Amino acid sequence: MAASFDPAPAAPARGRTGRPVGTVTRGTTNTNRLRRMDRWIAHTLGRALRAAGRPPVAVDLGYGAAPWTAVELAGRLRTVRPDVRVVGIEIEPERVAAALPYAEPPLLTFRRGGFEVPLDGGRPAQLIRAANVLRQYDESAVAGVWERLCARLAPDGLLVEGTCDEIGRRHVWVALGPEGPRTVTFAARLGGLGQPSDLAERLPKALIHHNVPGRPVHAFLADFDRAWAAAAPYGAFGARQRWVAACTALAGSWPLVDARGRWRQGEVTVPWSALAP
Repeated sequence: MAASFDPAPAAPARGRTGRPVGTVTRGTTNTNRLRRMDRWIAHTLGRALRAAGRPPVAVDLGYGAAPWTAVELAGRLRTVRPDVRVVGIEIEPERVAAALPYAEPPLLTFRRGGFEVPLDGGRPAQLIRAANVLRQYDESAVAGVWERLCARLAPDGLLVEGTCDEIGRRHVWVALGPEGPRTVTFAARLGGLGQPSDLAERLPKALIHHNVPGRPVHAFLADFDRAWAAAAPYGAFGARQRWVAACTALAGSWPLVDARGRWRQGEVTVPWSALAP
């Protein structure tokens, strides 16, 4: 289910000096950190990538101090569409310079930029991935940034924005189309998960301050914890079976948009409208 943007002030336009839109963030990164998000993207966006008439463009926005996440995204998307073009965009010139030795034109390139998403000829992107970027901004900035980024998408494109821990064991992201936010996905390495609400510390900026009693995201995580506790006997068969059983129970009271095949990957996806503040 899709939801339109609420009216919000537009993000500031790129200045006359050509300065990128945004601010420099910490840039912390690690190899294989975004594997869960990448796996979900390849599954969800695969049909659109394959159907694109010319090589589609995917953007790794704010890849950080090292280019590992852009390199890995390119490799993973090539399994779906071999000629996909991945563009790593960073606001810090030194980070772009450090990434250039890893470029593989035209399949993988790097350039300076920010939320204006500068692509050749103003071309729209099939995918914009912004991981661990907005976490470092004020919540009041999120709606404007989302709107700006969604305006840079192809008609069937996807913006994926979220947060994960340092080595990618716990991850929560929002998927948006040109019209606005669609879904929220929770993903975890199940072997080390105490309970589903452990993922609360990785909620995206748009949700993390709303994880309080009386708000939908808090109710969802509380129900998920109860379902997880009730599914404890399935733990004898492994954490994956316990997660699947908990998701099955959760589907009785929440409109989950995926099914067992994705749950077995340690994921569960909910409509944005169900958790929106």
